Amino acid sequence: MKNTRLLVWLFASALLLANFFAWQEVFALQTALLEVYFLDVGQGDSQFINTPDNRQIIIDGGPGDTVLSELGEIMSFSDRKIDIVVLSHPETDHMHGLISVLNKYKVDYILQSGVERSSKEFYEWQEALLFQQKQGAKIINVKAGDVVYVGSVVLEILAPFEDLSGVNMEKSSNESCLVAQLTYGKNSFLFTGDIGFETENQLLDDLVLQPDVLKVAHHGSKYSTSENFLASISPKIAVIEVGKNSYGHPTNETLQRLAKFGIQTLRTDKSGTIKIVSNGDAMQIK
Repeated sequence: MKNTRLLVWLFASALLLANFFAWQEVFALQTALLEVYFLDVGQGDSQFINTPDNRQIIIDGGPGDTVLSELGEIMSFSDRKIDIVVLSHPETDHMHGLISVLNKYKVDYILQSGVERSSKEFYEWQEALLFQQKQGAKIINVKAGDVVYVGSVVLEILAPFEDLSGVNMEKSSNESCLVAQLTYGKNSFLFTGDIGFETENQLLDDLVLQPDVLKVAHHGSKYSTSENFLASISPKIAVIEVGKNSYGHPTNETLQRLAKFGIQTLRTDKSGTIKIVSNGDAMQIK
């Protein structure tokens, strides 16, 4: 009897294992895969997206030049072109690395909110934009309601809620962030920049959001990712892009809120660069 139970257990285990590897193989054989990388650039944000149509998008670039070495690990050595560059807002920990990207790669489109800052780095950003413009790049200031179709992938702009072209923000530009949702088939990713409770609440007033993956705002600040926001959008996965810092990011308050809703939480300071692959129906974390 004991031997019979053991044989049944071994047979069931073998079936489960076979199904697992079969599913893995089916997923791997899908040719139309969306790859989203949350790059390990330290205390800053940078996401690289390779679409099923082999279009490349980068959102933010982190605080230094680390983004270039990260891209060197993903892109082929001969690849010197990026289709779309997106700047969420002109703060150092998002913009600095993108200046390096614009100075190295040829870019077709550059999306931004149009917010301005009176800083040395912002002037360097403007110089990089001018350089790209001379190479044929199109620079577009976007706002909520704008939609970019990138082959089989859709990039929807959810914020800012008004045209901020030329608006100079001397203090923080966090609440003016460009917020975007990337959708491929049944899967979606929400990129929130550094928004706080104010913008989160306004997003909930205007939209019904159900992303599979949430890029946690402002590196896990306690002033972002509210309980109400998480309850409303119900993401399956949350990614915190964070490095060594003196701000206490990610804060215990934010981590506890994510845990309360059972959201699988990944961190670049713990795991390094995080890759999520979608076939438009299911996702895998690499």
